[in-house]
Amino acid sequence: MVEQPSPDTNAAALPGWLSRGLADLFPAATAAEAAADPDQSLAARLAEAEVSGRPLRVKLGIDPTGADIHLGHSILFRKLRAFQDAGHTAVLIIGDFTARIGDPTGKSATRVQLSAAEVEANAETYLVQLGLGQDPARSLLDFTTPGRLEVRRNSEWLAALDLPAVIELLGTSTVGQMLAKEDFAKRYGSGTPISLHEFLYPLLQGYDSVAIRADLELGGTDQKFNVAMGRDLQRHHKQRPQFGLLLPILPGLDGVQKMSKSLGNTVGLADDPLSMYSKLEKVPDAVVNDYLTLLTDLELAALPASARQRQKAMALEVTRARHGLAAAQAAQADAATLVGGAAGAGAAEAEVPEASLAAVNFPAKAFYLLAAVGICASSSEARRAIQGGGVKLDGEKLVDANREFSGPDELQGLVLQLGKKTFRRLVP
Repeated sequence: MVEQPSPDTNAAALPGWLSRGLADLFPAATAAEAAADPDQSLAARLAEAEVSGRPLRVKLGIDPTGADIHLGHSILFRKLRAFQDAGHTAVLIIGDFTARIGDPTGKSATRVQLSAAEVEANAETYLVQLGLGQDPARSLLDFTTPGRLEVRRNSEWLAALDLPAVIELLGTSTVGQMLAKEDFAKRYGSGTPISLHEFLYPLLQGYDSVAIRADLELGGTDQKFNVAMGRDLQRHHKQRPQFGLLLPILPGLDGVQKMSKSLGNTVGLADDPLSMYSKLEKVPDAVVNDYLTLLTDLELAALPASARQRQKAMALEVTRARHGLAAAQAAQADAATLVGGAAGAGAAEAEVPEASLAAVNFPAKAFYLLAAVGICASSSEARRAIQGGGVKLDGEKLVDANREFSGPDELQGLVLQLGKKTFRRLVP
């Protein structure tokens, strides 16, 4: 459950757009402590920025180790956008250098190192998903307003570090401090190897804060160690230490584990409106308020008490923010038609993502068809889905995994449905 800052800390004095969804802020001095040392109070630094006319430099680093961004990632980008809209400068750091090491946070083994080409290809897709070249009204970040965004690659400064500089960097921390990091401690305690280069990762991320002179760094709650390292290194370099603002880890569609592509419980930013809405509308009741808090600006107190109505309001608003109101409303209507099992005219008129039959070798059995058009990852997964009663063809349940289809004409235009969240219209 998302918690709000305690009223006895200075964090409670922050504006609503900043404190919404906040999991941790450090330092977060009380009013008395802030009066004695303004550098312990983010509210004081915000006030200083307003008086001086110097916007805060708000850092968010991303390592493009994959090609897709999902809604779990978007929480941090939404907060970064809120700082942009408040007049501050977002400094988005593409970790093209650090991604070659890989953040060890949350990992039980050394990560596979990526090539520079792989990292750059991923970075380009990230920027497009974040809104590069798009209308700021539907983008996660504002790429167009002058002074609101800097996109930096940390190879600019990290690739230039020579051995004496690396030794100096290593000298700012101890092995004991590194082993205090939960992930390292677990691996060390279990005898799982820790490569020496992994100890460099928190130091390099911290050095990013020095290089761009960050006032504040955003991160998930699992990033506290790395963000605090940035504060230590800024002190070492005689800079004012940044504040750390941490946001919760979004539960996935299962409502239990964190949203992760490897767990198959994600909603991607690139998802079409119907897929996005259909997935979100089925989020477990226990996490709907967290989704509302972290993924929308809707006021919870103004929403109906019914969990079902909150689900629908959340799904509609998240889809609207990404695809526009008309597309979101169409997705809502189509989801009601398709999930309700309506075939024929209703399904025919629904705006459903298409899946090509071109790669299907006919005659084709049902389990093979689902895998061939990409609605299931494998034939065995497709067979299990059909046997479990989770597959429909144009509103009618598929009960025989070995049902054979003679050719594409038999399937063209029909809607293939997996569960209540995935729909594909079959096309030639």
